[in-house]
Amino acid sequence: MKSLRSILTAVFAALLLAAVAQAQQTKVQATIPFPFVVGNIQYPAGEYALKSLTGGGPVILVTDAGGTNPSMTMSQACESSAPSEVTKLVFHRMGDNLFLYQIWTAGSERGREFPVSKTERQLAQNHEPSEAVIVAARLIH
Repeated sequence: MKSLRSILTAVFAALLLAAVAQAQQTKVQATIPFPFVVGNIQYPAGEYALKSLTGGGPVILVTDAGGTNPSMTMSQACESSAPSEVTKLVFHRMGDNLFLYQIWTAGSERGREFPVSKTERQLAQNHEPSEAVIVAARLIH
């Protein structure tokens, strides 16, 4: 009886961990109406998919609608005190430049955040004001 309980506990724990990993995986798609920068790569306006390569891992694959020129970029986990109400991409606008800053999924308190690029850091040193720009996104299944 003890071994059956141990097996059931192990199976339940594995299922719970799988559900948590799936919930943290980034898989969103958005129409971005302006050129933007992620890391050191400039992207034109268009339809993009952003996906974690592994579970909730730090590597995000950025792919345009045609599936051409996919690129990978590093991200880090970020948290909010309340779950995001919508799935969205958050950009920092500095002058004419827009930098992808965060990805949030509706219902989650956890998101992904991108490191500040060299260009963004230089603009900040020149006292360029920054404002947040939000683009609606949708989950990819």
